[in-house]
Amino acid sequence: MITYITHIRMSPPSAHDHEHITNVRWEQPGKTGDVTRQGMVDFIKKGNRVWVHGNPAVEVGVVDANPPHLRTYADGHWNNNLLSLPRF
Repeated sequence: MITYITHIRMSPPSAHDHEHITNVRWEQPGKTGDVTRQGMVDFIKKGNRVWVHGNPAVEVGVVDANPPHLRTYADGHWNNNLLSLPRF
């Protein structure tokens, strides 16, 4: 089943931490929902493929950091296409 991330929620910036994605809104054919960043990380690590709409669509991957985070991967490079998505 195809899953797309359509929106992101960012943490408030603070003096102690960089702003980061806390939640994502997703869609599948006939379904939508939202989940924490960690929930989407776990979903991808279970072997599910997730995309961001585009021309072409860009796959979302997990960067194994502490904590793990999401990034798009296109043309052999990690990039930040997720940050251009609408906020919710």
